[in-house]
Amino acid sequence: MNPPRFRSSSRSRAIPLPPALGRAHLAIGCALLLGTCPRRALGQGAVAAGAEATAQERAPHASAPPHAAALSPGAAQERHRVRYTLDGIEIRGNVRTAARVILRYVRFRAGDLLDVEDPEIELTRYRLLGTGFFASVGFSLRKGVERGSATLVIDVVERNTFVVQDLWLGIAADEDTAGNAKPLSAFTGVQVAETNLAGTGITLGAGVGLAADQLALRTRFVDPAFVGTRWSATVTVLYNDARDFFGNRDVVFESPLLEQREVTGYAVVAYKRFGATLGTGHDVSSSSRLSLDYHLEQIDATVPTVASHMRGNSREPIEFDILGGKTVLSSLHAAIDHDTRDAPFLATQGTLASVSVTVGVPPFGSDYGYQKFEFGAQRWFRLPLRHVLRVEAFAGAIAGDAPFFEKFYVGDLTDLLPDRLLDLAPDRRQPPNFLSTDIIEVRYGDFAAKLEAEYRIPVYAGRGSIYGVDLFGAAGLYGLATRREFTDAPTGYEGFARVPVDLTYNLGLRVDTAVGGVTLAFSNLLGLIPARRGERK
Repeated sequence: MNPPRFRSSSRSRAIPLPPALGRAHLAIGCALLLGTCPRRALGQGAVAAGAEATAQERAPHASAPPHAAALSPGAAQERHRVRYTLDGIEIRGNVRTAARVILRYVRFRAGDLLDVEDPEIELTRYRLLGTGFFASVGFSLRKGVERGSATLVIDVVERNTFVVQDLWLGIAADEDTAGNAKPLSAFTGVQVAETNLAGTGITLGAGVGLAADQLALRTRFVDPAFVGTRWSATVTVLYNDARDFFGNRDVVFESPLLEQREVTGYAVVAYKRFGATLGTGHDVSSSSRLSLDYHLEQIDATVPTVASHMRGNSREPIEFDILGGKTVLSSLHAAIDHDTRDAPFLATQGTLASVSVTVGVPPFGSDYGYQKFEFGAQRWFRLPLRHVLRVEAFAGAIAGDAPFFEKFYVGDLTDLLPDRLLDLAPDRRQPPNFLSTDIIEVRYGDFAAKLEAEYRIPVYAGRGSIYGVDLFGAAGLYGLATRREFTDAPTGYEGFARVPVDLTYNLGLRVDTAVGGVTLAFSNLLGLIPARRGERK
């Protein structure tokens, strides 16, 4: 197979292949290139239909170039399959990003027979948008040197690649036995990264999380083409100096080695973590990727010597799910991700799914032996008036003895409590309990599931520093349980109340900016409103 050829010339005329107007329109564009497309397909009706479709794409989320729209449904009915041999690939508009970086994400090569109805074309465009390097990506074809041949032209508009990947601002809170929230302290955190270092596609990032008496640090390096191969290389280094809070009600504990400070109502585990993750990955297809990681860290934990609390109507010992003193966690992680979204943040269609397994490996020195299985899937649907519906499903299970920070955390499932920031869990509240079930007894679980739907309404679209703003509302049902909920349920709950499930909801704005996507959610503030029922006093 001949190597691809690419040029940066902008003088030649290319016939655009409209990526978001469907494969029917793509075929018509290619037929025009070969001189077989009826000229009536380019009448005023065709132009009007193309303009309407382009408006519905809502740039910049779909990122279709303005000239890439233009064929009527009537013309689409006259299409026929067109294939031709690629003379090469021409890349235009890349100022910072090296052409070889773009070609990593393009599976077509010079000499390939290109079927214009191949869904791989649109998936490749989505894949380039998913890198976050570009505000828009357009594919077009230019007539080749011989009959039946063509050059694939890729037009890109670059965007800022120094991004804020995560930003946390919230209030960690305590609560009394009646469920009344009492603000305690603020927490904050940020993760930033240069995702296209010097145009090489390399990611270099760092993060910090701060809460009361807690600190988390992260650094990350990703080379998507390690030493010129199709395998990536990832290195992540972590450090946590943290504490976590255990016990439901009437907690009694002794921990002479732990400074209590302001904490009185919970049994506190203070711990430090220091370790690293080495990983690699390989593309299975244009939309699927396999990743493999090995993680090694040392844990130094101070655990109360004696602790008990009220679980249901009975006093029981507290299970901390961590070993005291210095221990080692060694684990292997494998995942397969499938991504067909049309945009990395404000997606309007496509699927994002992942299946993963994590195994603690005592033969590699781990003091924790466990298996963790996770499955997650999200699907976006484009609705009339540019509205978007997203549905999500998640399920996970853990077998064995995982440390508590590897377990499923209630704040990661309900939007009404803050989720973890860099593995810190500063909020001490129990979850809201709208359905009055025993989920109020669970903070970390071995089994988790969630079903959620989100409705998005666009309120602004632009091409400046803010690409788009959407108003969203979400609601869902989630469940969280330890193994004991199935073998030894807490006393005082009967019937449906013994099923650890509850409702969650959220409301806010999603903002796509030049420095990354930002979610401004009001759920944390809503969660401070006393709304729990079914407490055991």
